[in-house]
Amino acid sequence: MLLRLVILVTLSAVGLSAQAANILESYAFSELGEPKYATNFTHYDYVNPAAPKGGKMTLSAIGTYDNFNRYASRGNPGIGTEGLYDTLFTPSEDEIGSYYPLIAESARYPDDFSWAEVSINPHARFQDGSPITAADVAFTFDKFMTEGVPQFRVVYKGAKAKAISRLTVRIELAKPDRDLILGFLSLPVLPEKFWKHHKFNEPIGYPPLSSGPYRITSYKVGQYITYSRVKDYWAADLPVNRGRNNLDTKRYDYYLDDNVAFEAFKAGAFDFRAETSAKKWATQYRGSNFTNNHIVKDVRPNIVTTDATWLAFNNQKALFSDRRVREALGLAFDFEWMNKALFYHAYKRTDSYFQNTEYAAKGYPDAAQLELLAPLKGKIPDEVFTSVYQPPVSDGSGYDRKNLLKALALLKQAGWELKNKQLINVVSGKPFSFELLLRSGSNIEWVLPFQHNLERLGIRVNIRQVDSSQYLRRFRTGDYDMIPTVYNAVPSPGSALQTRWVSQYIDSSWNRPRVQSPVIDGLVAQIMQHQGDKAALLPLGQALDRVLLWNYFMIPMWYSADDRYAYWNKFSMPAITPTYSVGLDNWWYDVNKAAQLPAQRR
Repeated sequence: MLLRLVILVTLSAVGLSAQAANILESYAFSELGEPKYATNFTHYDYVNPAAPKGGKMTLSAIGTYDNFNRYASRGNPGIGTEGLYDTLFTPSEDEIGSYYPLIAESARYPDDFSWAEVSINPHARFQDGSPITAADVAFTFDKFMTEGVPQFRVVYKGAKAKAISRLTVRIELAKPDRDLILGFLSLPVLPEKFWKHHKFNEPIGYPPLSSGPYRITSYKVGQYITYSRVKDYWAADLPVNRGRNNLDTKRYDYYLDDNVAFEAFKAGAFDFRAETSAKKWATQYRGSNFTNNHIVKDVRPNIVTTDATWLAFNNQKALFSDRRVREALGLAFDFEWMNKALFYHAYKRTDSYFQNTEYAAKGYPDAAQLELLAPLKGKIPDEVFTSVYQPPVSDGSGYDRKNLLKALALLKQAGWELKNKQLINVVSGKPFSFELLLRSGSNIEWVLPFQHNLERLGIRVNIRQVDSSQYLRRFRTGDYDMIPTVYNAVPSPGSALQTRWVSQYIDSSWNRPRVQSPVIDGLVAQIMQHQGDKAALLPLGQALDRVLLWNYFMIPMWYSADDRYAYWNKFSMPAITPTYSVGLDNWWYDVNKAAQLPAQRR
């Protein structure tokens, strides 16, 4: 999400004094409340600080890649390239939105958030041994402003960053804005010595100079990338890194098809797999390697803020401009049958944009929400006030006549009629047809049942599968009618909502349904004004959720009731698993376990 640069956070002030009452200084910050770890913490709770270093892990990726610049505006960057650069502050994996010093040591700022000064760790180094300085941070900010994604320039319009000393960088805003100051603190830092000779918005066909714990040591474009641990990594013993990054090498092999990748995993071609297909998990994770514990299956209940899958309409298309049309197509999506027949009841139905959080809209709006929503009456669906939102429920038979008849009635109200088994617009005489864009090689068991139900309504759906590079290009430019999308978990209402929903970010690749709505703009603006105030954010988040849901901008699909993982039994991990991650960066190669495997699988 916009490079994690516009995440709203609230700094945890420490060391305040009466002599500097209007200046705050902090070692760490958090979206809401206080950071979990104090200034003198030595390591995260979910790591083993004595974990041995060594060994390798092979992983998989689906599709292809053609360059190593994660921030290019075109091309398909290699997997893992987002980790090439260290950031000023870095998140923990057992809290929502808490960040701790990495390149930075601390940050100071006035209480009106008109500027901030960040102190750089004097030991910070790029991988060639050259120091990371305030000049690199200022250069990075300018590079994002001039050559980065357009949304960054919109957000930080009028802001300036400059090095005021070798190890202190200052950002000044056009007007005070806490959110922009705090977003700056999660900035990844680029080496000026490398990037001043390269266009930041263009693909790069070879690994750039980096600063993270791993460097790219071998690759074949489109086929594999190998990352090797930097043995003299300057930040290895910082509290945020102790017990992490334990493997000497991590290799990603690319596969064009997930079914091929799965067979390769069972044969030992790579070591770890997160399974997204409930059917595969229930029927194909079998054989001698599973029974003799050479491959370990791990199921973890999904009880925290979770990513959810949706079908996004391109709401810029005239075909989907009528809310009744969008609601009708949602009625044709038979989740109950799919979950029973295809997914072995492994999924739960998505019903909120704040899934599994207290910000999800449940029941009827309470008084605090009604106070926010009342001025919007007539501009938002009436159901926001009168009804409890619930995704359509079918009878699970695979042919739910009741839902299809309701869908047909809505389409008729919207100006469509069924003639000779074809849905025709009564004004233009054109048939109802659209393209469902899919990434080649992805799991698409649900597509044909959905297509079949729409055909019963007289709607023609053209299924188009394209390779990952073409998919990414069309995705970025909004060249699609409908796409499946993962709506990444939003634990609390924050700045991520801007790039996902606000009108001025219509070209943001995060605004997948391509929504422009003054009502939503206004609600998000209020959320931005009340960052850090949970009492205000709770009804605001719930009110926004209601408005989004009842507008049917996307069709809710599902989220996993459990996270499913499998791995070859040659790794160990800490006793405590991080709450918001599988924690692969905390695993280590276990030579004793590996010795129990066949020699070619160790």
